[in-house]
Amino acid sequence: MSLPPANFSNQLLIALPALDDPNFARGVALICQHDDDGAMGVVVNRASEYTLGEVLAQMNLQTSDPALQQQIVLNGGPVHPERGFVLHDGARKWDSTLAVGHDLAVTTSRDILEAIAEGAGPAHAVVALGCAAWGAGQLESEIGENTWLTAPVAPELLFTLPLAQRWQAASGRIGIDITRITDYSGRA
Repeated sequence: MSLPPANFSNQLLIALPALDDPNFARGVALICQHDDDGAMGVVVNRASEYTLGEVLAQMNLQTSDPALQQQIVLNGGPVHPERGFVLHDGARKWDSTLAVGHDLAVTTSRDILEAIAEGAGPAHAVVALGCAAWGAGQLESEIGENTWLTAPVAPELLFTLPLAQRWQAASGRIGIDITRITDYSGRA
């Protein structure tokens, strides 16, 4: 009897210390979609060089909220760095929304940014430029090669915890102090 294929949607993907790819070293990604064709996620612990005010201005949108203007925009991954991905809570559907899990979604349409700028967006949202993507079977292979750990999603990790604390906090969700793991592995 074979096990059904693993589905890592709505899971945190945590880079193990041995992963030295500069796009993902010490990274934490939320897996938004995972199926037979591959996986897509958004890195949630890397700041981009942009603020939300700058991104909104590039889209000819304005906000009078100083906190929104200064909000850090994440570097969501090396794929489609010109595209915005909004991770958010709330049940409202936007023009292009993918439900990730219960009360968690990713939206790529302009309407959510318009609502955020006007103060009518979701209660919690983070904006990322770019995403991460894996081809069919690639993510499963990388997990099998001890490149990544997985952990359940925690809204506070996505929306309120400082970026510098997310890598260690994500591994702590499964009882691991990732700072005590070596940066090499072997096979017995």
